[in-house]
Amino acid sequence: MENSSPSRRSEQIAAFSRLLDVLDRLRAECPWDRKQTMQSLRHLTIEETYELSDAILRDDLADVQKELGDVFLHLAFYSKIASESGRFDIADVLNAQCDKLIFRHPHIYGDTQVADEEEVKRNWEQLKLKEKGNTSVLGGVPVSLPALVKAMRIQEKARGAGFDWEEPAQVWEKVQEELGEFGAEFAPQNADSIDSERAASEFGDLLFSLVNFARFAGINPEEALERTNRKFIQRFQYLETEAARDGHQLTDLTLAEMDTYWERAKKLPASVTYEQGEK
Repeated sequence: MENSSPSRRSEQIAAFSRLLDVLDRLRAECPWDRKQTMQSLRHLTIEETYELSDAILRDDLADVQKELGDVFLHLAFYSKIASESGRFDIADVLNAQCDKLIFRHPHIYGDTQVADEEEVKRNWEQLKLKEKGNTSVLGGVPVSLPALVKAMRIQEKARGAGFDWEEPAQVWEKVQEELGEFGAEFAPQNADSIDSERAASEFGDLLFSLVNFARFAGINPEEALERTNRKFIQRFQYLETEAARDGHQLTDLTLAEMDTYWERAKKLPASVTYEQGEK
């Protein structure tokens, strides 16, 4: 299919209009769609968002296209529900978003001059503070974000306000400092008197500093950890499958025997997947 371009704008608008027409009819005639509320859709929207994220991590563009459709439907659905009580509709949502983007890009729509991406980010955070209801740079970080993602967003927003380390070496030094403090809680001489609350606090500090270093290194820690999760799953399922083919139960294998399978699994291409019972 041809890439998005001005020549396809009419088709894009027509497709979006078609989605709204379909949603209008479903909302009027389908028992399931008719009973939905924002609250009932919320957990489904979260699920769809994670499915989109999975497709992006797999670099599966066909799946990305499908999942984007699901997310678009949910966004339109919330707007439809709100319009039924006269609060707002999809036009209000999209116009407000356009107004916000224009306001926060004065270097495009105004006379502001910026030197680089970092200056754009700093201006963005300052402009957010001028908007109604924003009293803190960190106020826009959702409370319910997963902790690893939240740490990244907190640090990005603080950087936008000019509060950040100057050099990666400083961040790495902080990682080593936090690692030492966490390790001290588990020193052999403290084995019988570990303070779990203090240890958890030190571990949190260590994770936060690692997220900070990842940011300086241009690594998204959430995506990096998810890739490692997938890699571990692939290798462990190989271990399960190959052990079963050799007539072994995992519970009967020694750690050294398991490690033999694990070392073989490490040589597999990342695209190979194994499931229990696979022939």
